[in-house]
Amino acid sequence: MSQQKLRFLPTKATFELGEQLGTGTVGVVYKATSPDLPEPVAVKLLNPNVSGDKNIVDRFEREIVVMERLKHPHIVRNYGGGQMDGQLFYAMQLLDRGSLKDRLRRGPLAWPQVAAYGVQIASALQHAHNHGIVHRDLKPSNLFYDREGNLVLGDFGIARDLHAQADITEHGMTVGTFSYMSPEQITADARIDGKADLYSLGCLLFEMLTARPPYQGATFAQVWDQHMHAEPPSVRAAQTEAGVRVTCPEWLDELIRKLLAKKPHERPFNARAVEGVLLQHLLDEFGEEEAKKLTKLDALQSATFDEGPKPRIWVVWAALAAMLAALAWAASLNG
Repeated sequence: MSQQKLRFLPTKATFELGEQLGTGTVGVVYKATSPDLPEPVAVKLLNPNVSGDKNIVDRFEREIVVMERLKHPHIVRNYGGGQMDGQLFYAMQLLDRGSLKDRLRRGPLAWPQVAAYGVQIASALQHAHNHGIVHRDLKPSNLFYDREGNLVLGDFGIARDLHAQADITEHGMTVGTFSYMSPEQITADARIDGKADLYSLGCLLFEMLTARPPYQGATFAQVWDQHMHAEPPSVRAAQTEAGVRVTCPEWLDELIRKLLAKKPHERPFNARAVEGVLLQHLLDEFGEEEAKKLTKLDALQSATFDEGPKPRIWVVWAALAAMLAALAWAASLNG
């Protein structure tokens, strides 16, 4: 492959590749170690067969540029990248405890657990949005468990960088996963922003409570039509695949329906507002001490972890003072 100037700084770490963890159309992921890092990482190598495709290479490099700007407990950590034996690569946090998609195969989550996870996801999204990054592919398979049981957002391969002069996708191209795509993504609206991620978050919260996406169909066209035209469904009126009625407080049902609003301006102001609503209701419902206990992983998920400290959800209790604006929106929602 021809040498080219990278738009990101290569890491100084030297990686020794170990077992292969996964493979895709554009790259292969390996477990790796480095004398410069205290624990193993995941290294993604660009497949040589696609290294001549400028669009794929640009997307691969853009993901590294994006990841270098993001440093948050619930976003996969980046350890740099460069070239390894002529192949483009980057190193990232090793997340080998399964995904939220794996967990949901066993059934829905209780609403307090969903609210706790929602706090984490919304916090990660707000951090990304603050840096001009729209994820555009929020879904259960892109949320991974770390060793402490926290959810970590990964795969920024189709993220939009609002600070870049051009998008990685061509104008008019639809990107995302059809079960979680906002109406503006489906229509390839050039003005897409963080409100699209909020719509996907609504789909995700619905699925965590019911173990199925809010809109289903035999084809992607049928699902897209519902995203575009169907009334946002009520979680409280839904049943799980096992025929069990979902337990969900009215305020959470209403929040999800607001997130699923067809028009971006009808959704919550930002991800911080959503985080504030979820956190405040946990505190109001259970009190601070009990709310902290409720943010531990459910028994099914904790059973999949190795022996060690009990997994717990990271919640920024000290950040409440910084959420006054968001909580004001929460008060209007309840009113």
